[in-house]
Amino acid sequence: MKRFLPLIFLVGACLLPLFAPSCANTTQAPSGGKKDTIPPLIIDIKPLPGAVRVPTVKASLVFSFDEYFNIKNPGNIFLSPPLQHAPKTRVRGRDLIVTFEDTLAANTTYTLNFTDAIADANEGNMFPGYTYVFSTGEQIDSMMMTGTVRDCNTLAPVKGATVLLYKDLADSAVLKHRPYAAVKTDDWGFFVLPFIQDTLYRIYAIKDANNNNIYEPETETVAFIDSLIRPVLVASDTVPEILKYDMLDTLRCQARRSEHELKLFREKPTKQYIVNKVRTSERSAYLTFMAPGAWIDSLWIRGFRADQVISQFNILQDSLELWINSRRAAPDTMRIYVNYRKTDSLGRLTPAQEIVKLPLLPDKRTYSKPVRRNIKHEDTTCVYKFSASPETVEQNGFELEFRNPIIWAQFDSVKFVSINTRQRQTRAEFTVEQDSLNLRRYILRPKDKLLPGFEYSMKLPYRAFRDINGFWSDSTVVKVSLPQDETLSSLELDLTGVDRKLIVDLLGEKRDKVLRSYVIDRDGTLSFPYLKAGRYSIRITEDGNRNSIVDTGSLLEHRQPEKVVFLDFSGSEHLNIPASVELSQSVYVGALFQNE
Repeated sequence: MKRFLPLIFLVGACLLPLFAPSCANTTQAPSGGKKDTIPPLIIDIKPLPGAVRVPTVKASLVFSFDEYFNIKNPGNIFLSPPLQHAPKTRVRGRDLIVTFEDTLAANTTYTLNFTDAIADANEGNMFPGYTYVFSTGEQIDSMMMTGTVRDCNTLAPVKGATVLLYKDLADSAVLKHRPYAAVKTDDWGFFVLPFIQDTLYRIYAIKDANNNNIYEPETETVAFIDSLIRPVLVASDTVPEILKYDMLDTLRCQARRSEHELKLFREKPTKQYIVNKVRTSERSAYLTFMAPGAWIDSLWIRGFRADQVISQFNILQDSLELWINSRRAAPDTMRIYVNYRKTDSLGRLTPAQEIVKLPLLPDKRTYSKPVRRNIKHEDTTCVYKFSASPETVEQNGFELEFRNPIIWAQFDSVKFVSINTRQRQTRAEFTVEQDSLNLRRYILRPKDKLLPGFEYSMKLPYRAFRDINGFWSDSTVVKVSLPQDETLSSLELDLTGVDRKLIVDLLGEKRDKVLRSYVIDRDGTLSFPYLKAGRYSIRITEDGNRNSIVDTGSLLEHRQPEKVVFLDFSGSEHLNIPASVELSQSVYVGALFQNE
């Protein structure tokens, strides 16, 4: 048992170089000298690390520290294999006492992990952590497994994810019961599952919202590895992967061996039913389904013919918009009859009919009712949004989106002119594209290359469009010029070896927003003009099902989220773009996904 005791002193030895010396008293407020920067250290443990034959009932562990301390985050004192109830902790002087409400399993090796849980009582210096091992059987299991958990979209490490190890190899095990072993990831998304048996496992990671160590698809993200895994590393009290480090010690943290990489994603729901229904106006409504890919056999609205109903699914086919294209007065209560495949009590999709009744709220009434008080101009007008951005007009054109579908359009009456630096106007040509995913959205794209210093004006005349309510559109003008700020920069990506459909996104430094996006399936040069000085990332996603969106994975279908890589710029996944430069980068795409 004493072979594990050197680990205590080794942790202390590793920590001391990380902190400056201090002459502060660790039991009371310092009266002079340098500030105390050294965290508490364990000086004794009862029973000793590596203890065997620990009783399964009323077991008690005592950790003695060299100074007084507080438990900052009791949830970060984590037992593996986890019990139904978390370990109970209390402080007695300089001792931390850990007890268990549940009975421990017989002949089982347990590890107790401390991570960001304890700080000294005076300065709040955090104890980096410790892994304690004991067994209720005759021996300590000797294998271990390491890895890293990342976000599937940003590839950023995920702190505080719960990694679950199962000897039950059934696909549904993670949904039904607690794992054989579990551990939390650190600031680097790194985990180590030490002192486990030499056998086959399935491994998962979840962002455990309620800390019950069971995956709940409705509220939690998940990651998994497709194949069965057998540990190959031997656990030892001195291996770097088991030791706890200051998370700011980049060299030591990155030097740890990570065998497996898991990518967290939010799984789309699988149970299918109508989850939301809203009457948005006299002649429109929408239905939201719980899961994507809603299967509708038939749908009609009482009092109207099938050809008078306009419907549109979103790209995921889990939200359906409906409009009534009729001059007949809209009913006070819209009755929608939906025959679709609904999930039954056995989890099967079976035919079902649902009658959705949607009353019309007073604030949604417009021209068809005799009471016309408080009617706004927009209530009797074909409403639309028309816009263009100087930075993206070359790629995205002028964007026109109507509130309701239009039944009559005269795009030939739209006037597009360019105005040069001498204020001379020239009529310019444009094309009209209806969005394939949104029948209310159109792109008006200039045919000729836009020129710096020119102003471009697009005017929609009065009564150029009429919507399903019979309302005519007002006129408007949108003017745009290419940015002329000399501090702006540009980036060109020359992509070769493109043998699949890809989504190429320009992201900001935090990777939380897509600034520009392209969908490609062949070699070419992508332009990202008018960029402010800063740090950017280029994310390339393999569009496996060719639907032009980044798709998530499915646990039960053994489908990983679509593969994502970030371009490497001289050893960094961020590109530093200074002011007033023109950058170009050649990328051979064929090599990007070889190791994914």
